[in-house]
Parts: sequence; structure tokens; C-alpha cells
Amino acid sequence: MKISQPHPILRWHWLVAHLLVVSVGLAGCGAERAPASTAPVERPTVAVEVVATSFQPPRECSGAFVAHRLDFTTGTRLRAISTYISNGAGVAANDLDNDGDLDLVFASVDREAEIFWNDGSLVFTSQTLDDRFGRGVAIVDVDADGWNDIVFTHRGLDGVSFWRNQGGESARSSPPAPRPSFALHPLPGVDSYAYAMAWGDVDGDGDLDLVTGSYGVELLQHGIDLPAADPRAGVVLHLQQEGSWQAHVLDREAETLSIAIADLTGDGQSEIWVANDFALNDKVWQRNGATWDIVQLFDQTSHSTMTTEWGDLDNNGGLTLFTTDMNPYDISPHTLAAWVPMMNQIEEHRAADDPQVMANVLQVRDGAGRWQNQATRRGIDASGWSWGARYGDLDQDGLLDLYVVNGMIAADMFGHLPNGELVEQNQAYRNRGDGAFDRAPQWQLGSTASGRGMVMADMDNDGDLDIVVNNLRGFAQLFENQLCHGASLQVDLAWPGSANRAGVGAQLTLSTDQGVLRRDVRASGGYLSGDAARVHFGLPADAALRALEIVWPDGATSTIMTPSNNARLIVTRSDE
Repeated sequence: MKISQPHPILRWHWLVAHLLVVSVGLAGCGAERAPASTAPVERPTVAVEVVATSFQPPRECSGAFVAHRLDFTTGTRLRAISTYISNGAGVAANDLDNDGDLDLVFASVDREAEIFWNDGSLVFTSQTLDDRFGRGVAIVDVDADGWNDIVFTHRGLDGVSFWRNQGGESARSSPPAPRPSFALHPLPGVDSYAYAMAWGDVDGDGDLDLVTGSYGVELLQHGIDLPAADPRAGVVLHLQQEGSWQAHVLDREAETLSIAIADLTGDGQSEIWVANDFALNDKVWQRNGATWDIVQLFDQTSHSTMTTEWGDLDNNGGLTLFTTDMNPYDISPHTLAAWVPMMNQIEEHRAADDPQVMANVLQVRDGAGRWQNQATRRGIDASGWSWGARYGDLDQDGLLDLYVVNGMIAADMFGHLPNGELVEQNQAYRNRGDGAFDRAPQWQLGSTASGRGMVMADMDNDGDLDIVVNNLRGFAQLFENQLCHGASLQVDLAWPGSANRAGVGAQLTLSTDQGVLRRDVRASGGYLSGDAARVHFGLPADAALRALEIVWPDGATSTIMTPSNNARLIVTRSDE
């Protein structure tokens, strides 16, 4: 969520001025930055086995995305949507039954979760899972048994729930085996309030760790008068050690809406990047031996940060970091009439050295290695009341595009609007390749269904990225990609015998005759949502593939020469 007393943000007159120009850099915060590492690293090589599967032909080529309704809703059982219920819930994509198709799991703030089993050709079979009042969701192989499990965070005072995949035969067997069932199991040592979460091997010991963050204003509503004094609150790192987790409190203050695990400093190891709502600053922790230290990397950040996203937008091998906030994408009289009454109620309490701006922020490294905000100059600083945002090469031209979902429903904030709802279009941005973005209304992704959590994944195995959105008080949507542009390569990693079987955190670099593309393997990210571990590379149709290099989470490398184009590769590591 973005606004509520007693957590003031900014006065409306400041917002209007801010719409016209957002500075691209403030004075330094005064804290020392962690330098990027430039020294070459010697890495061992490991052999891999590669199996290639061709994509299905596209069903249609309409030149746009086509919206399909999914029979799942959240928020419809509540009479009124209050301020923090309005935050909605997330969605996750990954393969739950080992049949090669990506399945979906939706969390819900007011009812049970649901699994959508992928039957192929965008046909799904839904199954209720008795996990209630969810916020975030991830599909990840927690116990490293070869079957992906389901993990939820929750609203209120509940923490993390772990639904263990009971496994069975592969759904590709003949005759088809029954789909696996799920049983609720504890995660020993994980007892924190959890609104947001992230999964990754943060300490480099080979297994998956968990980072959780609580949401203080929601804890206040549930009777926790001093959230920062509660031993279950805060940002907590849970390090896995042979099936149990050791909790390490990073910060007792938390208004956490998104958490990322990524190498932000270029030192070869992952940092923990926590996005906070309200006036609480976003924070980054860097590992220093057995301890974790806060590092000040950014001169400017979003104020009420909803999403953390990262990727190589410029195809130069470097990351660009993106965060969302609330900032109208137009200042027409109609739009201002919707925003003004709510914003006029907010008092300004900003320190002179506050690095936060109420806008989306795009962090790009300058020649000196400093992160600078380039969201305004690249045309993506104002996308509305923004929640989930993801990079993805939607038109398969070799460049990462951007999609942002929008909307707000809260009777206590927007009582002057019908049904208390600020209706806004989701925003699609096409990467032009010169550092800037153009809005892409021709893709027909401008839904007004009040999106919250969102993932990009190839749901019909035709090679391109589709989009799935968990809307608030409206049916979930699947946007089928019918652009039919370019080509693609998709990669699934398999690491038998490892406690990180999908290679979460691996870095993949695809060399082509038209450039070099970089992607990474994730299990979670964005706003309350879980990414599929399958990596997608979009490519120009005439691109020739030269090599795919994999840097595994333990630093070992594998190289696949002239990989197949327009195919999904299953790459299995062999350490023998």
C-alpha cells in the first residue's frame, strides 16, 4: 500500500511539480558505496547434458496480446476494501507436476488459494488449496526432492506456510499419473511475520535460503502496538542448514513490500535488497564474512516502493534496477480530479536530505560505477498507481521490455470515486534499443482490472512470453502473446544432487551475431509473486546463436556451443 496516516507522504502541490520533472540525482547520502569488482575470476568448468524440445506453433498471430479470463478472484468476499486489503495478492508460475508445462498458483487476501494445472493450449484445471488470506506466493523446490513446492506469505499475524509437494510419477508418464498432492509442513526455525519474501542461496553454501519482511502498518491493525519491538517482526534472513533455518534479524523496522536477492555491487555474491513502503528507506545488505552490513548504494529511491526488478536493459552486461511508486501517467483534468482530493489530505514531512521521490526509479550505473536514476529520461517514471512490474522481451527483438500493472481500490481513500476505485490502465513499454522506452498501446495490454501481482512466462509452450495478473475484485487474467515476432531460446537448469536443484541464482549469457544477452534464474521477485525458473531469451528472427554460458550458483561454468534456436533446452549438470 502507498498512503495512510500516520505515515504521510507528500502534499499534492509537490506531486504536481514532481510530475513535470524528476531530478536524476541527489547529493550523495554520505555513506560509502561498495565498489564493483573488476578483477577476473577463475572458475571451474563442469559438463552438462542438453536435451532440446521444439516449441508448439503459435495458435494465432493477431499482432497483439489477447486477454483470457481465469476463474479466480480475490477480494470479492469482502463488503468493502479497506486501505491494506487493497494491496491484494500475488501469483506464481512454475512446473508443479514435472510435465514440462508451467502451472499457476494464486494467493488470495479473503479466501483459499488455488492451483491452476496447465493442461496445454491455455486450458487449465483449477484446484482449491486450503491456504487462506495469502499475500505472496512462490513455487520452489524447498526440500530439493525434485518436485516444486508452494510457499505463501500472509496478511495479518500469520507467517510463512510451506506446502510440500508429495510427488509421484511424472505427469508425462503413460497412462498419465495423478497430479501430486500437497501437505502443509513446518519450516523449522521460520516463525516471522511475513508479507514479502525472496528465495536464493545468499550465503553461497549450496542450498536455498529465505528472506522475509513484515508490514508494520498491517501489524498495527492486528493489535501489535509497537511492531519494531515484536520479536517476530522485521526483515529476517533465514539461513538453511540441513532442513532447518537459522533466523538472523537484519532490521526490526519494516514496511516491506518487495525483496530481491541479486548481485547489485558486482562483487560476485548476492545482496539483499528490501523495498519499504511509506517514508521508511529502502535498504541493501551486503555479506561480509559471517555478518551482513547495510550499504548505501543509491542517491535516489522511490518513496513508497512496491516492486523491485532487475535485468540487462541495454545488453551491455550490466544490471539496471527498477522500482515502482505512484505517479499518474497523465495530468489531464480527469486524472487530476481523481487524485487531488486524496492527496490534499496528506501532510508533508520530508527531511532536506531525503533521497526518496514519489515516482518510479530506474537505477543505471554511470561511468564511475555510481547508480543514477534515469527513469525520467527513459520515459518510465510515471506509470500510475503501480504495483507489480516485470522486464521481459515481449516482442522478441533481443531487448527487455517493461510491463506495469495499476489501479487502487479503497473506500476510505477514494470515497469521492465510484466504488472507491481509482481506475487506471496497465502500462506496457517497448524498449527502443537506444536507452529509452515507448508506450505500446498497440499490444493491447491496457487492462483496467486493478492488477496487483504479476508474472511473465510462456504458458502455452509456443516460445514467447505470456503475462498472468492477479487482479483485485476482478477475475485474474492471462494475456496470450500473439505478436508472433522474432525467435526465442528457453532454458531449464537441472542440478541433480544439489540442494538448489533448479540452479536459482545462476547467470546465463547468450552470445549471438547480433549481441550478447544476459538473464538469471529466479524463484521469486516483483510484487508478491513467484517467477518460473525457466529462462527466456527473445531474439531477432535472423539471429545466429554462438554460445550459451552458464555460471552456476557455486561459480562453476558450463558452455554450450551453437545451441538450438526456437527450442527449450533442459540443461543437466554432471559433476562426475
